Amino acid sequence: MTIQNKAKALVEVNNLKKYFPVYQGLIIKRHVKDVKAVDDVSFEIYKGETLGLVGETGCGKTTVGRTILHLYQPTSGQILFDGIDLTLLQENELRQTRNRMQMIFQDPYASLNPRMTVGSIISAPLDVHTSLNKHQKRDRVQELLEIVGLNPDFVNRYPHEFSGGQRQRIGIARALAVSPDLVVCDEPISSLDVSIQAQVVNLLEELQAKLGLTYLFIAHDLSMVRHISDRMVVMYLGKIMELADRNDIYLRPFHPYTKALMSAVPVPDPEMSSRREKIILKGDIPSPMNPPEGCNFNTRCPIAEDMCFQVEPEYRELEPNHFVACHYA
Repeated sequence: MTIQNKAKALVEVNNLKKYFPVYQGLIIKRHVKDVKAVDDVSFEIYKGETLGLVGETGCGKTTVGRTILHLYQPTSGQILFDGIDLTLLQENELRQTRNRMQMIFQDPYASLNPRMTVGSIISAPLDVHTSLNKHQKRDRVQELLEIVGLNPDFVNRYPHEFSGGQRQRIGIARALAVSPDLVVCDEPISSLDVSIQAQVVNLLEELQAKLGLTYLFIAHDLSMVRHISDRMVVMYLGKIMELADRNDIYLRPFHPYTKALMSAVPVPDPEMSSRREKIILKGDIPSPMNPPEGCNFNTRCPIAEDMCFQVEPEYRELEPNHFVACHYA
């Protein structure tokens, strides 16, 4: 359900940058460089859609999600949430908006406090953002457990008593506790067994249909992203390479990096798989502390020309709702 209407954009990210400073010296620390984790990124997330965010490890996907939620303070740029510029809000004002944005973390083992019961974990957002009494909180926690497919009587159990898939369901219940509009799913299935991954993704889709949620879905599994997403963003070394409808990205990728990613997606038909062109990228990803001049992808690009090493490509709309950052796309 792709909603191509800017008026209905829930989130607008404009020229977002997140740099992490690097210091040298033990006594007198000098700021010598920056890790350019996110470098001038712009996109929108429409109400009710799932925007998939893909790319290699270290490309800045998780940093984008955390910066949108202000878990990281942006270095520069603008983040509009339902028309509110989050970068201009003071801490108290941001707290009032925070209950409308939640996150499902990657590791269900590390993201749940082992010393807290399931009831305490899920009710933590309710303690901060609501004025419900003890009995109302317990009823809400039991309701949330039921929504995510767990026994409501598990409120007094601890995380170590659950499997990985069940723990991720607890993390989902915690994210839904304050009825958010936007949920950032930071690789929520990557640490789960393959048999459990489909169950969690189906649960996320059911919850989206039932509660009208909007997702930013960060993942490595390209076939899973195609399944759950409406549109897809492809990132490389802190920048967006391509953004389009999921089927356009898979069937008609324009950027050489996107083409290489899509050529690596397994196909169940052996004959079709043997006919597909396999694009093997050479070399390693450059350091985000010292990205290449011109296009970030020029050191590994099979079609790079002289201009690619001198001029940064413009991020432009090549076809309606299909954006790409490449001189020769």
